[in-house]
Amino acid sequence: MIKTKSNLPLYISIVIATILWGFSFIWTNDLIGIGVPIFIFIFIRMLLSGVIMLAFSSITRTLQKVARKDMKWMFLLAFFGPFIYFIGESYGLKITGSATISAVIIATIPIFTMIMGRLLFKESLSRLNISGIITAVLGIVLFVWNGSISSENYYGILFLFLAVAGAVGYSSICKRLTSTYNAVTITTWQFLFGAILFSIPFTIWGLPQWSPEYLSFDVLKPLIALAVLCSSFSFVLYTKAIDGLGMTKAAIFTTMIPAVSAVAAYFLGQESFTTMQIIALAIAISGVILSQLRRSLKII
Repeated sequence: MIKTKSNLPLYISIVIATILWGFSFIWTNDLIGIGVPIFIFIFIRMLLSGVIMLAFSSITRTLQKVARKDMKWMFLLAFFGPFIYFIGESYGLKITGSATISAVIIATIPIFTMIMGRLLFKESLSRLNISGIITAVLGIVLFVWNGSISSENYYGILFLFLAVAGAVGYSSICKRLTSTYNAVTITTWQFLFGAILFSIPFTIWGLPQWSPEYLSFDVLKPLIALAVLCSSFSFVLYTKAIDGLGMTKAAIFTTMIPAVSAVAAYFLGQESFTTMQIIALAIAISGVILSQLRRSLKII
């Protein structure tokens, strides 16, 4: 009997990463809420993640040697994500002051990823998959919609679309690198270069605002959770998913991040759900399932 390779471990990986990234919004909001400047906590997060990944990959001997010609791609990967993405997301949320607007715009990432996946890697998707992507995005839009999207701060919206561009660029380059390097190697270099990139704004804008209070337990607790779980661990899992499932099928799971954040906030007593939100969440989950189904009918 011919055995076929199961994608179940890849789906488990991407689900775990999505759940952890959902919690990242809560931990990031905790840091913003206690007044930690953005470039301070992002730089510390990147530095911790880089050190953790370097130590882990060295101990387990999973760090591959990167060819000189590929170093530029590793640097470009870090430039798009985490550098561009985190700047766009953090300042977009801060300037608009609306998690709703942020969630709706970030939820468009799979649509743009699908386009790039088709253009760059000829990733095939059935009409059912595309319908699932659209359904998932619409479900999330309904979930986060509260009738209050009326912000006139276009700079914040532009920052959020900058985050979308960063996420799509990251996925595109990551897909290219996975054909040569393992997920641990890619993630290690991603955060080492990310720490270098963020050291510049940290030095210019972060250091003048530095306070010993930023090394307190209340700050370090969410920071370590972000560095270990949401950066190091989650990006290794996500990179594996991109390699095995493709850019688009991996990215579609990210539409569920706002819903995961809301569900987590609900169990923490910070959020309540309406009937419409429960229905919208069911629609979004259905869309994610449809986006992963295999059909013989491919788009041309």
